[in-house]
Amino acid sequence: MSSEYGFVLHLFTKLKQGDVMVERTTLNLKVGHGIEGDINANPLSPRQVLIVRYEDILEFSIKPGELRENLVVAGIQLEKFVPGSLIKFESGAAIRLTFYCEPCKRIARLVESVKTIQRKRGILGVIIASGKIKVGSKFQIQTNQFPALSENPYQRFLDFIIKIPHGKVVTYKEIIKAIGVDNSYMRAIPMYIKKTSTLNYPIHRILDSKGNLLAYVPEHKNKLESESIKVLYKIDVSSNLNIFYVDIKDNLWKDENLYLK
Repeated sequence: MSSEYGFVLHLFTKLKQGDVMVERTTLNLKVGHGIEGDINANPLSPRQVLIVRYEDILEFSIKPGELRENLVVAGIQLEKFVPGSLIKFESGAAIRLTFYCEPCKRIARLVESVKTIQRKRGILGVIIASGKIKVGSKFQIQTNQFPALSENPYQRFLDFIIKIPHGKVVTYKEIIKAIGVDNSYMRAIPMYIKKTSTLNYPIHRILDSKGNLLAYVPEHKNKLESESIKVLYKIDVSSNLNIFYVDIKDNLWKDENLYLK
């Protein structure tokens, strides 16, 4: 483990979809939630916070806030600013860095090629200790404190579903949040499930967004019932076929400590 000290230059939040980033003088970081008042606050998410180094955006002549980041920090070396590191502020607030934020078409106008900003577009993180931070706050960054999350969404999908406990289920919605991808990935989840069907992963604990069983999961009903999960059914009036489903409120798994350890 090695450590280094830096400080906060800028703070930003986004209140809702479609809003611009709003510059702040202080932020309230809440464990099991995210940044108070920010659109990305979610206890399941590994991307509650986006942090960029000022030295990196200066290299590309990018103005603070244009990468939709929450924190712009300065004074730390690139080799210390890596997933798996822990950032600890004077106030007691702390952030676990999870994985690099992927360059995307949203920032294409800011650089000649998104490839040039690979691994310099910022790192995502999860708040693991509450506290307020402000512009000018000093922090310590310690490397090798946590395992880095994979940059590959499919691998994060595998890493998440293996943790779903016996007798519990998740829907597509929980998966999207827990693996830290955009809602547009909803259509990729069935492909991930089918790709995993021959592997030894508990895909039978996954339901669609309405809590319905999935036709492409082998022995779905039998495997759920073998774990004492009650499978119900209703008639689809349009097709006159049975639709099997699970009562979500009684069986849903949400581990709000997923990335706190």
